[in-house]
Amino acid sequence: MSNQQLAIALDVMGADKGIETLLAGCRQAFQKGLEASVVLAGDEARIREHGPGAGLDLDSNKIRIRHAEAVVTMQDKPTQVMRRGRNTSMWAAIEAVKKGEVSAAVSCGNTGALMAMSVLQLRMIEGVDRPAITALWPNIQGGNGVVLDVGANVEANETQLVQFAIMGEAYYRALTGKQKPKVGLLNVGAEELKGHELIRTAATTLREADPEMDFYGFVEGDDLAKGTVDVIVTDGFTGNIALKSAEGTARMIGGWVRESLTATLLSKMGAALMMGSLKRLKSRMDPSRVNGAPLLGLNGLVLKSHGSSDADGIAAALLTAENLARNPFRDEIKTTIAKVERRTERALTQSNQDTEEQKSQQKAIV
Repeated sequence: MSNQQLAIALDVMGADKGIETLLAGCRQAFQKGLEASVVLAGDEARIREHGPGAGLDLDSNKIRIRHAEAVVTMQDKPTQVMRRGRNTSMWAAIEAVKKGEVSAAVSCGNTGALMAMSVLQLRMIEGVDRPAITALWPNIQGGNGVVLDVGANVEANETQLVQFAIMGEAYYRALTGKQKPKVGLLNVGAEELKGHELIRTAATTLREADPEMDFYGFVEGDDLAKGTVDVIVTDGFTGNIALKSAEGTARMIGGWVRESLTATLLSKMGAALMMGSLKRLKSRMDPSRVNGAPLLGLNGLVLKSHGSSDADGIAAALLTAENLARNPFRDEIKTTIAKVERRTERALTQSNQDTEEQKSQQKAIV
């Protein structure tokens, strides 16, 4: 799809920091090189009210408004939202993807509602059971790994873990250009006999049914920050706890650093001398640098932005959406899922035939 055809829908309602912040983020995205046009989904009167304050030219040929009055709040349950969803800005943004009006949708809103609306309107890629939410995880090597699922699915069986691995591999390749990302399954130990049967079965399936994947095997919790692998696969329950624990730890350490650097006059003088280094550290720890996580597995591109995103974070999410919209990674997911299914079916058929032959031989002996 050419740059002239690219368009991204932005749900401007329901974010923690209000419409003006999202509009300012849109302006920053254009300043940082966004070439796609943007469809603003939300209450048109409120958008026009806040446009001047955000410095966004709403009459630009790169901006369109898709009116939707209702708002999905963070407190709304997905079941409640679905009853009135068609009038919400979130629904309008996803609907624009479904109708082919835009290439991607970005929302800071309620994660559960976003996932439910996306599945209902866009449906799943054939062969994929459930969508997965990704998170980019910084590591000590200076890069970022992809972790999934981080909250879409409380539980996941072995088939779904295999699907997550395939989707995560394709997504990482789209983000970085690395042709053979290294994939690992999060476990309580790296040894092959560790963990429950479900995750051991998933590991066996990946080795046998997807030999093209660079499958590392099992990884432990500390491997997330080490950068041992590029893609770490787990269920949404474990992934979300790991993500929230890491975010809480980062905030705690950041608070300790600020407290220590402002405790005395001498420490404040030291902080002034270290200002350049401290700014670089803050930049590396800023989640807005890598904002915008796609819901993988859908027949369409929907990205979840942090609910508390600032203008920088919104700009990052829009630029990420544009980058992913240009990449055929969802086609790669479809192709690989189909290959794995065929190999798994052949292996199962062969196993059943071997079992029948063994039974026949036993009867002959008797």
